[in-house]
Amino acid sequence: MQNRFGDKSSPTENMFLRFLSAFRFSGMAMRLVWESSPKLTIAMAFTTLISGLIPAAIAFVGGLFVDVVAEVLSVSTEENALAEARADAIFYLLLEAGLVLLLAGAHQIGTVSQAILRVLLGNKINVLILEKALTLELAHFEDAEYYDKLVRARREASSRPLSLVIKTFDLIRNGISLITIGVWLFQFSAYAVLLLLMAGVPAFIAEAKFAGEAFRVNKKRSAERRVQIYLEMVLTREDGVKEVKLLQLGKLFLKRYVAIFHKIFSEDKDLVLRRGFWGFCLGAVSSIAFYFAYGWVGFSAIAGLISIGQMTMYIAQFRLGQNGVTSSLTSINGMYEDNLYLSNLTEYLDHEVPVPRGIKVVGSSYDDGIRFEDVTFYYPGSETPALNKINLHIPAGTSLAIVGENGSGKTTLIKLLTRLYVPTEGIITIDGLDINEWDIGALRKKIGVIFQDFARYQLLLSENIGIGDVDNLQNKNEIEIAARKGMAEAFVNDLPKGYETQLGTWFKEGKELSGGQWQKIALSRAFMRSNADILILDEPTAAIDAKAEAEIFNHFAELTESKISIIISHRFSTVRRADHIIVLEKARVIERGSHSELLNLNGHYADLFKLQALGYQ
Repeated sequence: MQNRFGDKSSPTENMFLRFLSAFRFSGMAMRLVWESSPKLTIAMAFTTLISGLIPAAIAFVGGLFVDVVAEVLSVSTEENALAEARADAIFYLLLEAGLVLLLAGAHQIGTVSQAILRVLLGNKINVLILEKALTLELAHFEDAEYYDKLVRARREASSRPLSLVIKTFDLIRNGISLITIGVWLFQFSAYAVLLLLMAGVPAFIAEAKFAGEAFRVNKKRSAERRVQIYLEMVLTREDGVKEVKLLQLGKLFLKRYVAIFHKIFSEDKDLVLRRGFWGFCLGAVSSIAFYFAYGWVGFSAIAGLISIGQMTMYIAQFRLGQNGVTSSLTSINGMYEDNLYLSNLTEYLDHEVPVPRGIKVVGSSYDDGIRFEDVTFYYPGSETPALNKINLHIPAGTSLAIVGENGSGKTTLIKLLTRLYVPTEGIITIDGLDINEWDIGALRKKIGVIFQDFARYQLLLSENIGIGDVDNLQNKNEIEIAARKGMAEAFVNDLPKGYETQLGTWFKEGKELSGGQWQKIALSRAFMRSNADILILDEPTAAIDAKAEAEIFNHFAELTESKISIIISHRFSTVRRADHIIVLEKARVIERGSHSELLNLNGHYADLFKLQALGYQ
């Protein structure tokens, strides 16, 4: 095996290099904590310093107290000397008590600082994750591998940076304490210091190995955890529970959920058992080392080489030192593990997302409308085009209807126009300007769109409509006009609080709507964009009765009289109103023309029209 310098390295050396490289995220964690609260970070640093110095001082003062007491008990002393010894004993007693109180205060301040920082830092990192999500393209959310990155980043990243900083401060505190203790123990023997440092190394190496293994096991099971989350959602969400009950899917999904749990549990149990066994065996080495030092110090006192107080102090110092070494190695292992998990966060945050380069907010030719020129698009990982060599011109002020079977590419075409996807080949222009040159915000303000799978927001009814144009979210007049155009006004007045009614069932006093009512809300949301030059409706009336549909499209015709309108629908009563119609099949445009022209062509469109017409005879 070769390392990055081209030299052969042993597995141990390779593990050591990986171990050191994992600490590259410590600086990032410290920066995030500092940005969350500089004052609390300083408080943690100050209490760390105090906590590192005081334990050794307490042991030293305790040894002096024992020596004073032993001296008084071992010899007969004069009254004056006895009084002086009592005074010294009281002084050392009060001094030690004061140091203990100071240590307790430092611990409490550190605990409070950590608790507040945990909340602030958790919020900061969640905001960073969500801000990154806002920059992602639609394709990222449809990519299972990248979505796993998002899940891993969200799972523990909000707690790991603070955990890493706390362990860093713990390591500093233990380091200060060990240096102080080492100074005292060195006076007894340099070998005692060496014994102290070496006793915890075996357990440290084993713990580092198991920490790395635990991380790798957790990382590879992201997909399984997502399946568990999905099954839990299906079994507990109102939008899935109807079919779960009617199709009796509950036991099947629960069985799959439990099977995933048992697989994960089996892996975790095996790791925990091996970790516990080696932790006990190698931890025993530390205990043996302590009792060896215990006996060494004790026999030194019997031989008269040290006093009883010094014996007490050295034993206490060695015990503190042993705890300090163990805590230091535990902190280092914890830092290693936290760094591994932080790699998930940085892998997500550092993922390069193409930055929209367009800056223009006005096209070069308003009358040119929309053009697709040899546009081809492949979904990531697919070898079959979703759209293939599409050529299309939609002049300003005209309407276009798109007809085709499911999977023919209708919605994909709309997603390309709104720049949710980028064409694999070809260009799309709006007002004579390549959409890649448009400022993304200006482009999307030009377009009002409602997709077939529109969102049902758990918000107030007014907000459900108003978010169609965020700038007018508080404009009640615009919201009411949009509701009227979308045919939502008819049922709004029957709701308990009108436009201020909470929709959905997630929150208190929420009101659930029928499918048709939700669709009218979504239509009203699209009509909120009164200043949009392009209005797109993707299957807009699938859940609305024929009478309501006719009324809506009368409004729609008025609204789009001087605009471009694009309609995707399976209803020919809607489609036939359009100025132009295209028929998509297997990612290509196979027919185009007006309703009458396509009927005269007697092709695919005419067959579909006649087939649907039979249903009304």
